[in-house]
Amino acid sequence: MSFQVLTPANQLTILRMVFIPIFVILLVYDYFGWAFAIYILAGVTDGLDGLMARWLKQKTSLGAYLDPIADKLLLTTSFVVLSIKGMGLPNLIPLWLTIIVISRDVILVASVLIIVISTGHRSFPPSIYGKATTCMQILTILGVLYFNYQRTTWSGMNGVYLATAAITVFSGLDYIYRGKKKLVSESFQVNP
Repeated sequence: MSFQVLTPANQLTILRMVFIPIFVILLVYDYFGWAFAIYILAGVTDGLDGLMARWLKQKTSLGAYLDPIADKLLLTTSFVVLSIKGMGLPNLIPLWLTIIVISRDVILVASVLIIVISTGHRSFPPSIYGKATTCMQILTILGVLYFNYQRTTWSGMNGVYLATAAITVFSGLDYIYRGKKKLVSESFQVNP
């Protein structure tokens, strides 16, 4: 890889990916405070990489692919690990919520592949609902990590789980609707 590809922003994104196994190891060995800190640090790198790419005018196609991959890997790993009953955590993300989160992502990836293969269209800007979903999922993980670090529980997390599930399902349906519209509009352009 040339220096042009490994911009400071892309290096931060790669660092976020390196944090994922460290985060898991810290959770497995009951270092909840350190796991919480690593997760927050990963979140900071997520914010900084985009700012740096724009500020330094160093947007790259690698970064455009790496950033969402790093985000999904971190979120998915967090949901899976924080759902494992054998971990002995005081707070677990309900398995049903983890299934909803992962299922939505699998459906989105499959839909994108179908659109790319059938139309060649490759631009998929995030919707406000997708951003809200990511925000709720991050807050859910932060809440579980925080209460595990404090070794306490909070009954309000049940409401957080329900809200996260609702926005996750809604944004998934919104993406499917937008994808269907994209397929229909592209097919009319191809076959007038």
